[in-house]
Amino acid sequence: MVSLFEILHEDADLLILRKPAGLVCHPTKGDEYSSLVSRVRIHLGFEPHMIHRLDRETGGVMAFAKTDEAGAELRALWAAGLVTKEYVALVRGRMRGDGFIDQPLGKELSSAVAIKDCVRPDGAAARTRWRCEHHFDRGGETYSQVRVWLDTGRKHQIRIHLAHLGHPIVGDKLYGGDERIYLDFVEGRLSEAQRGFLHVPFHALHAERLWFPWKGSEVGFLAGPEPWFRDFAAGRDVPWFEDPFAPPAGSRNPRPVPGSAGPGAIVPGTDSQQG
Repeated sequence: MVSLFEILHEDADLLILRKPAGLVCHPTKGDEYSSLVSRVRIHLGFEPHMIHRLDRETGGVMAFAKTDEAGAELRALWAAGLVTKEYVALVRGRMRGDGFIDQPLGKELSSAVAIKDCVRPDGAAARTRWRCEHHFDRGGETYSQVRVWLDTGRKHQIRIHLAHLGHPIVGDKLYGGDERIYLDFVEGRLSEAQRGFLHVPFHALHAERLWFPWKGSEVGFLAGPEPWFRDFAAGRDVPWFEDPFAPPAGSRNPRPVPGSAGPGAIVPGTDSQQG
């Protein structure tokens, strides 16, 4: 029997769960277990209200509404900025102190990857706050564990902003400095050298906490990082493992998108997730 997901809280209105890294949020062309929303549909027996999204490789807390009324109320909270989302990330280099980055985001027109965005002056407003928790060394390199809060919710916002600061997230195939790793990944041909550079199978970004006002009080939910994330932060070996949610062989082949992000732009249908 397939384990659908870990439930953090469930009542008549809400389903709060832990999304595993690697599982897409939206339905795919795969089977009924190939996306988070389809698994929630199996669990509930009806169509849920998915209020927010996470990137495919980002795990952590997600909220679903079980009724139309609860869905409308949660969406209103999100729109009013009353929901706090707290992430933890492992990044390259030594970040110091705390701060924020307020830089607009938009499409990266020079990229061969259609879903790639970047900091650009004509983009949509985006603001990210961060605080460095500690540094650690491994393999002769320095890394930092940082806590991150979103004031806006743009696609790939945390990943782009941290990379823009010079501290890309460990394991980020798209914003880690060489987008050819992403192109090779979606075609299923990552080399041993590329895996060695990434260190971990998924990017090290985790949605750890979510809280918001509900029924006259504030409710909060917590889901700690997955074992591979904790092992890397603790200096332990992280053997490479295959993505347990990977689509069937051949289904991740990139497809040309004329006139999109640039010459040869691709959209890897089942591997991209906005959030």
